[in-house]
Amino acid sequence: MANATRKGKPKKPAKPYEQFPLTAHASGRWCKKVAGRIHYFGRWGRVVNGEMTTVDNPEESTQAALNEYLDIRDDLHAGRTPRPKVDGVSVADICNEFLSAKQDRLDSGELTAHSFRDYFDVCKLIAEFFGRNRNVSDLKAIDFSKFRAWLSSKHGVHRLAKDIRVARMVFQYAYEMELIDKPIRVGPNFKEPNKKSKRKANREAGKKHFSEDEICKLLDATSQPLKAMILLGINCGFGNSDIASLPRSAVDLEGGWIDFPRPKTEINRRCPLWPETVEALREAAEHRGEPKNEADADCVFITKIGHRFVRTNENESPEKRTRIDSIGPAFKRMMVSLDIDGRRSFYGLRHSFETVAGESKDQVAVDAIMGHVDPSMASNYRHSISDERLRAVVDVVHDWLLTFSPGIVGAPRRV
Repeated sequence: MANATRKGKPKKPAKPYEQFPLTAHASGRWCKKVAGRIHYFGRWGRVVNGEMTTVDNPEESTQAALNEYLDIRDDLHAGRTPRPKVDGVSVADICNEFLSAKQDRLDSGELTAHSFRDYFDVCKLIAEFFGRNRNVSDLKAIDFSKFRAWLSSKHGVHRLAKDIRVARMVFQYAYEMELIDKPIRVGPNFKEPNKKSKRKANREAGKKHFSEDEICKLLDATSQPLKAMILLGINCGFGNSDIASLPRSAVDLEGGWIDFPRPKTEINRRCPLWPETVEALREAAEHRGEPKNEADADCVFITKIGHRFVRTNENESPEKRTRIDSIGPAFKRMMVSLDIDGRRSFYGLRHSFETVAGESKDQVAVDAIMGHVDPSMASNYRHSISDERLRAVVDVVHDWLLTFSPGIVGAPRRV
């Protein structure tokens, strides 16, 4: 801090460090201008015998001013009237407890980093709208109605549904863990969009599956290993993460089968492979990179630089971990180069398989290949499905995609 000048007025102190958010005001206080209004936080100077002097403990006073600002920062920048901290459970308290529980599940392998990031993002939205220091018991149904409207202005129908679903989980968790004495009434308006709204959004987004000609066009133009991945998508209904996690130990190229539980649900899957898929997998093996991580040593597909094609970056902070997908962008570039509608993604191959495989009229076998959860009572008593039924399903898709000529590339299209 500066010493007093000859006129008895100390110079205003400089910021302790470049990113310090407050500015010294001539009145002897630290301040911050937000939305055209100046807000004051603690003092750097005080008047003694009619003269301005620095405070006795400048570092302590500066830190106190900073803490005061940080406590109400979110409210100020959101245009809300700052609420002082009160006894009780705050919005930040329940969000932190909820995320802490999810962190434990992440550490134990029961939750993916991608799912944790989704939970973190919604908790961040909750704190941003209501304010970190808002007492949870102070929240009313009208607050949640406004929160829903705010979320709706930021996100589409499907993202809105997820935001509301997770937000309700956070407040329900607070009650079940006895952080609050009674359930929070979110009111009748804080609900997910109805099925009609979701159907409308799906229709406006356009079709998600691919036609026979589009898939054959992609296969004709695509090189390895993407070609093998596309064949797995339409032959087995595999998505991006399925392909990236597929271990070599699960693939029997001699017999033409894959036995691989779906990573998302751990539901067992057994899928017969087309001869074209087997050939493509053999070719793709020649383009496999050398894995950098020992955990990836058994993966069928490895990028040229040694990573899985779909992975999570290795950031120590779970909320900063992001999903890195090398399959989707490569597939999208191929679609653009072939002038195929780019609103769809690689996952559209899974939609295509389900759509066409249904023509087999054996939905149980289709679900078994897709790795879908079967909630029916019959599933509790069904312990296997014959290979003949599974093969009949993939044969229907094979016949739809091309004629009975050998090989996919260059095969004549059906008429």
